[in-house]
Amino acid sequence: MTTVPSKDHLLSRIADARDDLVALTRDLIRIPTINPPGDGYAPCSELIGARLAQRGFTVEYLRAEGGLGDSDRYPRTNVIGRIEGGAPGRCIHFNSHIDVVAPGSGWTVDPFAAEMRGDRIYGRGACDMKGGLAASIVAVEALLSLWPDFPGAIEISGTVDEETGGYAGVAFLAERGYFSRPRVDYVIIPEPLHKDCVCLGHRGVWWAEVEVAGRIAHGSMPFLGTSAIRGMGAFLDKIERDLYPALNQRRTTMPVIPEDARFSTLNLNSIHGGLDETEAGFPAALVADSCRLVLDRRYLIEESEEEVRREIVGLLEAVRAERPDFRYELRELWSVPPVMTDADSPLVRALDRGIEQVLGRPARHVASPGTYDQKHVQRVGQLRDCVAYGPGILDLAHQPDEYVGIDDMIAAAQVMAAAMIDLLDGTGDGG
Repeated sequence: MTTVPSKDHLLSRIADARDDLVALTRDLIRIPTINPPGDGYAPCSELIGARLAQRGFTVEYLRAEGGLGDSDRYPRTNVIGRIEGGAPGRCIHFNSHIDVVAPGSGWTVDPFAAEMRGDRIYGRGACDMKGGLAASIVAVEALLSLWPDFPGAIEISGTVDEETGGYAGVAFLAERGYFSRPRVDYVIIPEPLHKDCVCLGHRGVWWAEVEVAGRIAHGSMPFLGTSAIRGMGAFLDKIERDLYPALNQRRTTMPVIPEDARFSTLNLNSIHGGLDETEAGFPAALVADSCRLVLDRRYLIEESEEEVRREIVGLLEAVRAERPDFRYELRELWSVPPVMTDADSPLVRALDRGIEQVLGRPARHVASPGTYDQKHVQRVGQLRDCVAYGPGILDLAHQPDEYVGIDDMIAAAQVMAAAMIDLLDGTGDGG
């Protein structure tokens, strides 16, 4: 077996791969894998799979047939490549989602041209997270070039639908054992949470819809009906007066970024009430008999989902006590509890050492304000050793003129590679 390569040699090899890293990132961005509806998944998976196959990986394409969103027009095609080393050992898995959100308006460049300006590559998905995917591939390739008979195994996956919950992607694969021991020991998700940060987990989410029922009547005689909009207004007033002040007092010990996300939050996603205007734009002369509100509640590891739900029901019941004609229905749409990997995990410690070596400063431990696919690895795959680490600035995700820095991708790839040496070698220093 070849000796463990020096980290300095490995980092140099990655720096020399700069042009290759740039080309791969641009190729990935140029495939518009917009979700919804799920465009371009098969071509993007095939691009990744072909490259991995050329490097000696065994490649599988796994379509989530029958899964959420899957159809012949928009097949949910995932790709996983695996390469075995020269001896038994641990398996490290790099997982990246290939889907991106719609570009939206406000761009000054073509969102799928992968235009370069100085040290930056612009495009939808550059930051979130095709730059991270490319960095992980180049990191692994550099390691294989210097240590072809490493102990253990390495996997790289490109999965779908993270932007809409990940159920045809990581969740689908986790249900089939692709993110569980003994197949996999460590999972790194190269989400854009800053190159000097190891992301240990994320807050919880609870989405719900509240529908208030009224009674229709002529708009000139509203006293003969019951306005669902007024009823919803009373509920919103309770939220403003009672709930928001309470949420602002709850602060987590989780290292969530940005700082304001260390508190419990509630976003009012949308509200729909009354009848639509006619085609001519003239409003209907009717009392609104229905009003719906969608809630997006992000909660802390110190809170429980039941407490979150009970709090909303308490406000609704308080309105009903004050307004005898108030009728409502609460529908829970989606929920994910908070997840948090132990900061003393070998995976976290290996990335910490890599960050300190590459960047010359201690790593920061953070947590994400929103969820990502770690939830499925931990809850479905029952694999605790999973974190997010990758290049890019979190604030740029989903924004116009999204970009990823080339130097940041190089540095992140170097950190990943240095961590791989420690985790595969098992000595804690890797030479």
